[in-house]
Amino acid sequence: MQLKTLILPLFLALPLAGCGLVYKVDIPQGNYIEEKQVAQLRQGMTKEQVRFLLGNPMSLDGFNHDKWVYLYYFKPGRGDIEQKQLTLDFSNDALVSVQGDFPVSEDFHRGL
Repeated sequence: MQLKTLILPLFLALPLAGCGLVYKVDIPQGNYIEEKQVAQLRQGMTKEQVRFLLGNPMSLDGFNHDKWVYLYYFKPGRGDIEQKQLTLDFSNDALVSVQGDFPVSEDFHRGL
């Protein structure tokens, strides 16, 4: 009889013990861009060349089609959230400036 009184609470508590071990999914959203891709950007590149290098922008300014924004958001199952942004400005279909969370290479201003 004593064995039953010990085993029953153990079996009832066992499912609760695994609650802290729940798998949480990583959630990536947006454009994943690496520093080596940004390092290949050059002043004067066309929109088509930039699109080939970085992919389609995450958002386009509705009033200014010469401003492209690349966003990346990564929420791991456990750990810190990572966010990156890259904004490109064009003038007459030529890349003029780059701003955001990535360092611009020294060769950027040398152009093509």
